[in-house]
Order: sequence, then structure tokens, then C-alpha cells
Amino acid sequence: MKRRAIISVSDKTGIIDLAKRLSDLGIEIISTGGTAKVLVEAGIPVTGVSSITGFPECLDGRVKTLHPAVHAGILAVRNNAKHMNQINELGIQPIDFVVINLYPFKQTILKENVDLQEAIENIDIGGPTMLRAAAKNYQDVVVLVDPADYHQVLTELETNKQVSISTKFRLAAKVFEHTAHYDALIAEYLRKQCDGEIFPDVLTLTYEKAQDLRYGENPHQKAVFYREITPAAGSLVKAQQLHGKELSFNNINDTNGALDLLREFEEPTVVAVKHANPCGVGSASSVYDAYMKAYEADPVSIFGGIVVANRGIDAPTAEEINKIFVEIVVAPSYTKEALDILKRKKNIRILLLEDIASELPARLMDSKKVLGGLLLQEIDNQLLPDMSQLKVVTEKKPAQEEMDDLIFAWKIVKHTKSNGIAIAKNKQSLGIGPGQVNRIWAVEHAIHRSGDKVKGAVLASDAFFPFSDCVEAAAKAGISAIIQPGGSIRDQESIDACNKYGISMIFTGMRHFKH
Repeated sequence: MKRRAIISVSDKTGIIDLAKRLSDLGIEIISTGGTAKVLVEAGIPVTGVSSITGFPECLDGRVKTLHPAVHAGILAVRNNAKHMNQINELGIQPIDFVVINLYPFKQTILKENVDLQEAIENIDIGGPTMLRAAAKNYQDVVVLVDPADYHQVLTELETNKQVSISTKFRLAAKVFEHTAHYDALIAEYLRKQCDGEIFPDVLTLTYEKAQDLRYGENPHQKAVFYREITPAAGSLVKAQQLHGKELSFNNINDTNGALDLLREFEEPTVVAVKHANPCGVGSASSVYDAYMKAYEADPVSIFGGIVVANRGIDAPTAEEINKIFVEIVVAPSYTKEALDILKRKKNIRILLLEDIASELPARLMDSKKVLGGLLLQEIDNQLLPDMSQLKVVTEKKPAQEEMDDLIFAWKIVKHTKSNGIAIAKNKQSLGIGPGQVNRIWAVEHAIHRSGDKVKGAVLASDAFFPFSDCVEAAAKAGISAIIQPGGSIRDQESIDACNKYGISMIFTGMRHFKH
């Protein structure tokens, strides 16, 4: 019996060559709509699907292949005598190859100003049905959903006159990955059109491979970077790498954290990060001055770190960056001179992220994988509930310059691992105490890192002070003002200590734990 292939593709990459070589092997080509037109114009004999079904395409093409003559031909198990007798009695011939890729739903929803109706019309029905049927019957049917697989199938057919069972099984698995991705994309899009609940009872997430990574958290771990289908503006997946070797797991994780902190600032700002914590932050009137502040905040820790800037990198700034070793530089632009300077360093990774300062959209989710499950929460996209709700709880009120530095330090500590402390002065970080199990240790670490500059600086804490010991340490160091959430049953002890030492203290009413 002559073998048959049904071909219906929106992505026509390689389809003429595939169909021609299948036809040359004596395989009858069945096709529909636009695909049939392309193949006929290429001189390939094509049987229209309507001649198989005995039924015309209808409902503007919504119904073409949804017919027993197609699906029984795909699903009949060849070594099942009952199946074969039934299709013979019904006058149905087997279909041995299914070559399908689906309506371009993703491409449709990525267009600007696409409306719901256009998106709905690009939901494929017949295609996924044929793909799933063919994959279910993989022992007897070769199913192709990805043009990248055409070559292997053709090679096996032309060499061995058949496709191996291992290849057919792999292709079947790929189909279910593809249709699951397709359906999850549709579900996610439709869910975003709904008002109300943002955490569904059943959550299906879908991502596409962005790139292989150099390695995972450690060199012996393999790693891959996946991206969302519609990534937020300013997200790392939208960055273009201009120079350097491939990124590692830690590179991406640390850079993402740096970008999260950078988004808090509108004025020219540079953030340096090491091991997922900020080690230097500076804001100034120019990117050069901002970088120098970030560098001078901790010239030791920035070595081998990541530098991100919300302004373009110029030649003077590039020269300063090149004086030390940094892993990665990310900026919205680079002058030609700056690029030439940075590229002198073989191992530096240079990333271009044009929309680096974009505001994140509402209803964005933050997820953390745990063994056996997934934690999901809204992103922490608030800095303060309301500036007017800041509460000065001490006798002394902060001066305007102190207030500016308090907000600056508060932005930093928001993105520092808990327990976190940030000390700052003149819009420059001085000492950052991240990730301690005891808050006083974080305070002591931040004070130690600040050195002699600590006198007259301000201090920010990501959570309340459960004891007055943190205020005592701050006073001894010469800290002039403190910002913290408040909310401890022992708040008054800290307030009394501030009043004793002439320190102003502000309560935000909002904490920013970062675990």
C-alpha cells in the first residue's frame, strides 16, 4: 500500500524540500490551504484534503481536517487486525506521516495592539488534534512538528526506507511538549484578559530556551536559561551580548538582582553586585561620577563583580571600569570609543539592554522553586506605601539631605539579602551588611565596611529592630539617622535610644525581606 503524508504548516521553512523528497520516495502528499498552494507552485503533486474527506473546508477554514477519514487514517494501529479491517470497510487509507506546525498564536499576541478576536482566530484546533493523534500512534506514524527534524527523518528514509522506532518516539515526545507549550501560552494570554484572581487553581507555566549556560551554580552542574514568551521590558532576557564568553547560572542570577536594584533609581546610577548582593551603589549627575561612587564604596568587593548602569557608558567611564576585573557590564548604550576600550579585556561580558530603566508592569510574578513545589508571589514593586506616610518617631527630625540619603539607603537595603543593613552618605553606599542570621551582626558588618566615612551617615534596615542594641552600635559609630519599618513590640526601646543619642528615626510601615 502506498504510504501517505499529510502536510499543513504555518512555518514553511524547508517544507518544499521535505515534500519533494517524500514525493520522490513514492509517498503521496496530502495538504490543505496555503501549504497546498505553495507545494503545487513548486511542482509537487498534491492531493487536497477535501478529496480525502469528501467534505469541503468550511467556516473560514476552521474545519478542514476534523474528519474520521483523516483521524482514523492516523490512529489505526497497523498490527491490530480489527483496526485495519474497520478502516478497509470504511474505505479509509492509513496516513503514515504527519507534518504539522500550528497557527502562529505566539507571533499574533506579540504584535502591537493585537485585539482579542485576532488572537482567538489564531488558536489552532485541527493541527493539535492531528499532532496528538499521530504522537499517540508513534509506532506507526512519523510526526514532525519542528523543521529542525526534517533532515534526520529524510536521511533515515533515504538510507533505510523507514524511520527508526527510537526517532519516532523522540518526535512523539516533542509533539506533546509542543502542544503543552501552545496550550499553556493560550491559557496564560486568556487569563491575563480576565479580571480578578491572579493565582489560578491549576497553574501551567511555559518558557522557551534562551541559551545554554557556561555552567550552573558550580562548574560540575549543567544549566540552561529559559525565557518567558512575553518578557517584561528591561528584563535580562532582552539583553544583547556584545562581547565575551557565554554566561553562567550565577552570572544571570546576580545580574538580574543588580537590575532589580537599578530600577529603583531615576537619576544617573551605577550598581555593583557581588554574589547576589549589592557591594557598591552610587548616584550622581553623570554616569562617570556615579561609577566612581559605586567603585569607591567597596573597591575590594567590586573586583570580579557585575556593574550595571542606567545611562550609556562613555569612554572615561569605560577606562575606569577597565582598571579592574569585572565579570559583566550592562548598560542601555555604549559609545564606540567605550566599546573599543572595554573589548580590550578578553573575558569581560558586555551586555546591551536598551530599555534597562523600564518600569515593570503590574501583576508580574516572582517564583521560587522548592523540592516538589513552586512558590509564587507578586513582585515587590513598591518602595514605600506612600511618602506622606513616613513617620518620624523621634524628637529629632532628619534634615533634607539626610532624608534624601535615607531613601537612597532604603532602596539599597530592599535588594539586599535579609537580615540586611545599608549605610549611605551623599548618595553613595558606604557599608552593606547582607544575609546575617542576627541583625546586630549585619549592623556591625555594615559599620565596619563603612570605615571612617560612617560618621554623619544614615542607616537603613530591611526589618524592625527587636532590641535597642542596633541603635547603640549606630550611635557609637556616629550614624545620624535611621530608617526602618517599625512594628516590633519593643519599638519604644529603639526610639528611646535614638532620643538619648540625638539620632532621628523614621518608620516606613513596610518591610522588604529578601530571602
